[in-house]
Amino acid sequence: MDDGRPIFQQIAEQLEDRILDGSMPEESQVPSINELAAFHRINPATALKGVNLLVDAGVLHKRRGIGMFVSAGARALLLASRRDEFRGAYVAPLVARATTLGIDPETLIDMIRKEAGR
Repeated sequence: MDDGRPIFQQIAEQLEDRILDGSMPEESQVPSINELAAFHRINPATALKGVNLLVDAGVLHKRRGIGMFVSAGARALLLASRRDEFRGAYVAPLVARATTLGIDPETLIDMIRKEAGR
């Protein structure tokens, strides 16, 4: 917990990262709200708010009396979401700037390929 974003968002992102890197596979159990709160030294309500973001997004689901689990298809859902965020944050501004500079799409693609090859 180190940036200016709300802690509950950071909790949700950390769980997402673990799902994406495979350390928390689909259908695996997620740490409990109390475990998350104790680990991060935060209020359980804050941890719950972060987990609920992922429940609302369909990434996690609750099994009554057992706990929270990673939903089937969660990794694909997160990858699609993160790719969409990447497109909006990086690709769209890049294309807009390239257009301003008179760089056509084919030249831009060639530039990207050359840069990726370095």
